[in-house]
Amino acid sequence: MSDVIKNPCDAGVIQGRPATVTAPAETGTWVLAATILGSSMVFINGSTVNVALPALQANLGATVIDIQWIVNAYSLFLASLILLGGSLGDHLGRRRIFLIGVAIFAAASIWCGLAATADMLIVARAVQGIGGALLTPGSLAIISATFGDEERGQAIGLWAGFSALTSALGPLLGGWLIDTFSWRWIFFLHLPLAAIVLVLSWWRVPESRDEQAVAGLDWWGALFVTLGLSGVVYGLIESSTRSFADPIVLTALIAGVTLLALFVVVEARSEAPMIPLELFRSWTFSGANGLTLLLYMALSGILFFLPMNLIQVQGYSATAAGAALLPTILLLSLLSSWSGGLVKRVGARLLLVIGPAVAAVGFFLFSLPGVGGSYWTTFFPATVVLGLGMAISVAPLTTAVMSAVPAHYAGTASGINNAAARVATLLAVALLGIVMLQSFSHHLNELLATLALPAEARAMIIERRADLANLQPPASLNPELVTPVERAVAEAFVAGFRLVAYLTAALALASAAIAWFTIETDVILESDLAQDTEFG
Repeated sequence: MSDVIKNPCDAGVIQGRPATVTAPAETGTWVLAATILGSSMVFINGSTVNVALPALQANLGATVIDIQWIVNAYSLFLASLILLGGSLGDHLGRRRIFLIGVAIFAAASIWCGLAATADMLIVARAVQGIGGALLTPGSLAIISATFGDEERGQAIGLWAGFSALTSALGPLLGGWLIDTFSWRWIFFLHLPLAAIVLVLSWWRVPESRDEQAVAGLDWWGALFVTLGLSGVVYGLIESSTRSFADPIVLTALIAGVTLLALFVVVEARSEAPMIPLELFRSWTFSGANGLTLLLYMALSGILFFLPMNLIQVQGYSATAAGAALLPTILLLSLLSSWSGGLVKRVGARLLLVIGPAVAAVGFFLFSLPGVGGSYWTTFFPATVVLGLGMAISVAPLTTAVMSAVPAHYAGTASGINNAAARVATLLAVALLGIVMLQSFSHHLNELLATLALPAEARAMIIERRADLANLQPPASLNPELVTPVERAVAEAFVAGFRLVAYLTAALALASAAIAWFTIETDVILESDLAQDTEFG
């Protein structure tokens, strides 16, 4: 579910201004069918994997470190390579790169579905991320290159509408597949879609490229940002069980930060940088991306742990857990156009203060439920308030990003903002994973101390603390103590989840403060693109 609410500028990962040829109506229909179905694979994938995390823990024996990597291996390559994927399409042909992305994504999905171990699944998810980085920017770029100015807005609107629909249905469908068949089917689900997309794209989608793209590709930038983010994320995740003083953790963090610094140097000197640094001279552009980073860290963090809470602690089925966030998605879909209209009347700044502040209240409300209780009085209020806050935020955020840069940088700027949202997922899962594991361990120790447990059994339980709410009492434990231990595990997880909720609320409030101090008061969107883009 980490991508249920998508980056406001995902649709803008279009690297250039293609010479547009108005396509015949029949061709346009096939193009829309291919690009919508292709994008749907990515959206469904993003909105179903988190629902499957408890099942992955149970079936693959995955620890919290493993499931962090199952999410982050995909996000890492998607965040690092998505801008390069857009540039590859401009240079080598958008249909060609789109087809390659679909093929890689499908092959990796088979690999994911057949994975016998958590390590195998992590590697397969990394490959899936590479496919997604080639596929995601290609869908909108193909639409932009195929339709003329008069038809393009309607075409993107249809694409965005179906994107919202698949994102909303993804958790429900994924939960049903997990409950009815197996978690493996959330990956096999992509195969028929991929087959249809490959046939349609090869048969009916015209090729296009940016004929004015003469500069080379930023291979060094892609290499440094991928390795740098890998080092930082690896160091943060491993610190949960090792410590920041561990030589392996220190080496990974230092190497990662160094490589990211080299990435900045490369971008400053490159003739065709993935990220033109001059864009950040705009306070509004810098602030909008800072806001994106913090707000989407909060969102990704709460959505990473929420399915574990619902399924492993509260006893929901995977289907019910998938449905639990529907109020957020529906409000976002229904109210985004309304908030987009408000931008023209009051500007983006005020809405980007109010929206994240309302979302912060939603994040805080997630801290209130304990173990048990009706959904309608526990998690439902939080999902409603969060949905309202995100709905107020999405269109103004797109407005701020798109209006802060010259028109010829619009695609690049929106791609950077999309990458910021993806990096937010990486950091949230890594950093809040540390918080959760430390809090869970602390509270579990305290709760176990109140039980008359044999020393050996207590040591075995503590040793398996990285299982979080999936932690099972030792088989040799006295049956009378099994239920108290299970209760202690559940309460320890809820305590950690509350701390995560507090921190995500703080991140959302910080993003509102960034908007107040950096977004220009007169930012008004001058085109309709923000109304037609997908959300993060």
